[in-house]
Amino acid sequence: MVEGDKHDKTSSSASVREQGNILLQCPKLTETNYTTWALLMETILKARGLWKTIDTEDTVDEKKAHTSKAMIFQTLSEDVLMQVARYSTTKEVWDSIKVLFIGVDLVQKARSQTLRSELESLKMKESETISVFASKLSSIKAKFRNLETTLESKIIVRKLLNSVPKKFLPIMVTIEQYQDLDEMSFEEAVGRLTALKNESKVKIR
Repeated sequence: MVEGDKHDKTSSSASVREQGNILLQCPKLTETNYTTWALLMETILKARGLWKTIDTEDTVDEKKAHTSKAMIFQTLSEDVLMQVARYSTTKEVWDSIKVLFIGVDLVQKARSQTLRSELESLKMKESETISVFASKLSSIKAKFRNLETTLESKIIVRKLLNSVPKKFLPIMVTIEQYQDLDEMSFEEAVGRLTALKNESKVKIR
């Protein structure tokens, strides 16, 4: 059941009550949070078994289609809603929102280049923890995903290892010496870096 009527227009999220009384918060879509909105909405729709209404070209259950579309609609501003309401399927609505907030090919390429520049210039500060810096890299990775641009795992792994302060040099050497960086996942790299940092008692202020 959709409980959008219980929230005013200024609310930052819309509540959807799942079976078993689990309350899922659907984030309101704003001009600046499309990446986060898309990730959270995909997760919520998958949790409710509704993601196939978007991720398939096949005919979907009508009730599920209406439910997923209603969930998306309640997260939109009136202006955006009026622009996408004419589409009949949930997939069409989803894709039209993506075009509105990400743009078509030329805009996507420009944003992709901007993200690559942002990734290249990002450096870990002396005062930052590994987890905080890793979160920044994860955020950039998620933005690439929403642009439907592949960012290879080995690129972000090497970026992580090459961006840490000089105090981590012995740890980096250890990882590079005994691990195949081309096969290592980003999560594994973060875990190994953190574990070796703790073992060597390197402290970050």
